[in-house]
Amino acid sequence: MTAAGNAEQTKARILEAALEEFSAYGIAGARVDRIARRVGCNKNLLYIYFGNKEALFTTVLERNLEKVYEEIPFTPDDLPGYAAAVFDFAMSHPDLMRLMLWSSLEQDPDRVTTRSESRAGKLRTMPAASDEGEPGRGFRGGFLLTVIMALATAWSAASPFGPTLDPEAVDRPEGLREDVARAVALLAGRPHGAGGDAGH
Repeated sequence: MTAAGNAEQTKARILEAALEEFSAYGIAGARVDRIARRVGCNKNLLYIYFGNKEALFTTVLERNLEKVYEEIPFTPDDLPGYAAAVFDFAMSHPDLMRLMLWSSLEQDPDRVTTRSESRAGKLRTMPAASDEGEPGRGFRGGFLLTVIMALATAWSAASPFGPTLDPEAVDRPEGLREDVARAVALLAGRPHGAGGDAGH
């Protein structure tokens, strides 16, 4: 393998180890030397490749969010289906959910450009749908998007509510997923399944 190939493999291993470290400890509590030990490299490599600890955190978050946006396209014509897809992802990726929580606590929100660009793109489509009554009942696009994301992630590893207020629900994930989609359908003012199958 070429030196460039080795470097890319090392970077990939660093990012994987950093996800584990940052999701557990956040930016302030994470230790670069622990990440380096997991990878089996000199910690100076982390600074050479990524600059500093916060830049490494941002790189880990940005790369994982890009995967999220690729895997879960926003569907304003099927908000219940979108909520169900977000629920599935949130429940199966606890490390990333914790990473997003740490980002909210420790970072300037505008620093994570992937996240802000995705939000702006969603909001551009929400008002157009709202004008046609489709997500109806007069909810603002930003409010409706916030409620959808809150519902879809309420039982994830990053939430203080679902796992403590309704812990039994996680034992029936299919039913919980359906409840989330049905609640979003009611908020959107349209029958569950209209404009797409929220149960797919």
